[in-house]
Amino acid sequence: MRRQGKSWEDVRDQISQEITAEHLAPDARLPSEPDLCVLYNTRRHSLRRALAALVAEGKLRVEQGRGTFVERAPLLNYVIGSRTRFRENLMAQGLTASGQALSELQISASARIAAALRLPVGAPVFAISRRGFANELPISVGWAYHDALRFPEMLERRRANVSVTEVYRAYGIADYRRLRTTIFTRLATEHEAGLLMLRSGQSVMIVQKTDVDPAGNPIGFSEAVWAGDRVQFTFENDQPSVRADERSHDV
Repeated sequence: MRRQGKSWEDVRDQISQEITAEHLAPDARLPSEPDLCVLYNTRRHSLRRALAALVAEGKLRVEQGRGTFVERAPLLNYVIGSRTRFRENLMAQGLTASGQALSELQISASARIAAALRLPVGAPVFAISRRGFANELPISVGWAYHDALRFPEMLERRRANVSVTEVYRAYGIADYRRLRTTIFTRLATEHEAGLLMLRSGQSVMIVQKTDVDPAGNPIGFSEAVWAGDRVQFTFENDQPSVRADERSHDV
């Protein structure tokens, strides 16, 4: 009976562990496919699927005509302060930021959402789900909630790719800050893993945040799932000496 060899998942995990342990160094070129099949005791189809998964995870890269290499890209360092902007965060690191709308709904606020936005339970809120990318690699997927009565055109403006900051400005909110950030980890659901190109059951970081206007009133609440092996978070304290007319705002 012919041996089947290791599954593509086993091969993917073994190569991934070797990269994490730095047994495979950044920029190292992998051996040829036949050599890799022997090394990992697998068939070519399984090897190719394992390598494709690792490329999607950002751990390997393919250079046309040269071969497959261990990716050298470091973790995305996402800086969180009182004025955190997704696009500017990535641009500061030379990364291209983009987003994809997944779902747009008007719902009745649950107790948790109502508490975050200081609204009555059952109040109408817009729920918008988006997936965030860094250089076309998915890094986050989440939901943002806004008071439908305060921002009645939120859905239409977001469909037109107007940033949240610009939407706030259209309603007279020239500035806003992050009031609270909560971060915890859990296992990714199968749906989340698919959207983030992760293994089912892989750990993800959950980031919940509440933004407020200059008067301290909540204007937005969100919960995002971040690919834990692609990002790290750095918290920065604001400089109290900076005057309001000297602050750099999101544009």
